Amino acid sequence: MTAADVRDWDPGDGRVSTPSAARASAWSPAASARPTAALPPLAPDRPLPAPDWSEVVEHVREGLVVCDADGVVRHVSPVVGRLLPEVTPGEVLAASGVAGLAGDPDPAGFTHRSRRLTARRVPLSGGRCCWYVEDVTESVSRADELLAERARSTFLAAVGEKLGNPLHPDRAAAAVVRLAVPTLADVAVLVLAPRSGRARWWRASRADDEAPTVGSGVLVAADLPAAIADGLTGLEPHAVDWLVEQAAEAGWLPGLPAGDADARVVPLPGSDAPAGVLLVARGATRWYDEAEVELLRAFAARAGAALTTALLYRDQAEVADTLQTSLLPVEPAESAGVQWGTAYRPAQAGLRIGGDFYGSHRLPDGGSVFFLGDVSGKGVEAAVFTGQLRQCLQALHRVESQPGRLLGLLNDALLETTQAHGQGRFATLVLGVVRPHRDGGLTLTMAGGGHLPPLVLRATGEVETVPLRGMLIGVVPDPRIGEATVRLAPGETCVLYSDGVTEARGGRRGDEQFGPERLVDTLTDCHRMPAPALAERVEQVTCDWLGRGDHDDIAVLALRASGPAGRAPRHLHAVPDPGAAATERG
Repeated sequence: MTAADVRDWDPGDGRVSTPSAARASAWSPAASARPTAALPPLAPDRPLPAPDWSEVVEHVREGLVVCDADGVVRHVSPVVGRLLPEVTPGEVLAASGVAGLAGDPDPAGFTHRSRRLTARRVPLSGGRCCWYVEDVTESVSRADELLAERARSTFLAAVGEKLGNPLHPDRAAAAVVRLAVPTLADVAVLVLAPRSGRARWWRASRADDEAPTVGSGVLVAADLPAAIADGLTGLEPHAVDWLVEQAAEAGWLPGLPAGDADARVVPLPGSDAPAGVLLVARGATRWYDEAEVELLRAFAARAGAALTTALLYRDQAEVADTLQTSLLPVEPAESAGVQWGTAYRPAQAGLRIGGDFYGSHRLPDGGSVFFLGDVSGKGVEAAVFTGQLRQCLQALHRVESQPGRLLGLLNDALLETTQAHGQGRFATLVLGVVRPHRDGGLTLTMAGGGHLPPLVLRATGEVETVPLRGMLIGVVPDPRIGEATVRLAPGETCVLYSDGVTEARGGRRGDEQFGPERLVDTLTDCHRMPAPALAERVEQVTCDWLGRGDHDDIAVLALRASGPAGRAPRHLHAVPDPGAAATERG
């Protein structure tokens, strides 16, 4: 299609297209000279009807009160008629008795007939004025609810933060009652679930605006008030009158008269049963409404979770402490003519237990079986293994007291145990029997199972090494066990120690082993030291060598020949007895 094809085309809008050559120009002098037809005159504006202002202001949110210059009410909108029926046209506004319309308006508003209203005064011409009155009850109520919910959320968040720290039941219970006052109550009492027939309680109270004071006590479970006993079963008592009476009889409501107080009891949720019960009370001028009871339940839920955690931690700590105590090395039993000295420092000081062990058991003939050993591994697993070894020795020494054969029986029992549990555990051990002599000396018969050789501190101050060798215990059946016998004169000491002493790394560079030579130097010339002091000296010198570095378990067992027992004490007399001297002369 070309331009020529559309020159005579009718666009369809009533205009006919003509060739451009025959088209006249848009303006010419001749066209401007032609007379123009006059336009018809505009029709005059029609007067609009006056609006019915009463109908208009009826749908305005604010009500209107128009007063003249003398304060006489001239117009009252329907909204004001409903909100302030006391205001009538023709009467002076001040005589209506509406406090919010007298004088300067309060920006905070005023309460009238249980409604919250705001008023603003606008001056008009001629000394007149108009009062705009608005009902803000709904908006204020919503704002109050929002603020109250925000305050509750803030309070519960603070409660959760502060109750997340205490892991001790006593501190957690004291924190619960302290947090409840004064937000929830003037007096708060927490009663924990009874344990061994006794129930512990905590109470927080305050006088005036002072900080709350916290006290505690113990009650026999049978003496708990009925409401508290019901709460411990999970029930929530609702009879407020007798609840206050019971709390007052128990002495839990200081400063609150029994007949003029409001109280609530809520159980604190626990794992299986309630962890305790929370009693809150305050003056009757502040009764607990439904929202406050819900806040109290939410607080109780958080307090119950904190107390449950603290109680669980306490139970686990008690179990762990009991197990650790059972796994600690036991001090040697007293034996005639023997002075024992021990020192023990585990590799992990926080656990108090480790893989080194020592001890002794008395024999019927007056002697004692003694031992010091080291098991493979560290920490709890090693400590459990040492407990098994000590139990085996306690049972086996009753059927066999010869050190070599006793160590062989221990090896068989250890092999059977490790194979049954699929564990590759082993131990090194020095085991011996000490028997006293009448002259105060001791005979030590010892058997070695792969452990470091004992050292003997002679009365001259010299240190000798006992030639004791042997194979590890718990590795192969029928291991080679070394045996040696040592005679201690009165005042001489035999020292057994673990590799935590000789392999302690420290010194100037921090990586040098303490070594057996330094141990011998430490013991030399210490022959006058009692066995306990000697053992502590070895531990102290080793720890000084370590500095702050890590170390293996350290154990020391010292046996000192304490000398003959039963020697009569010698007395010195400053003045001789004349009677005794005359008898001797006679």
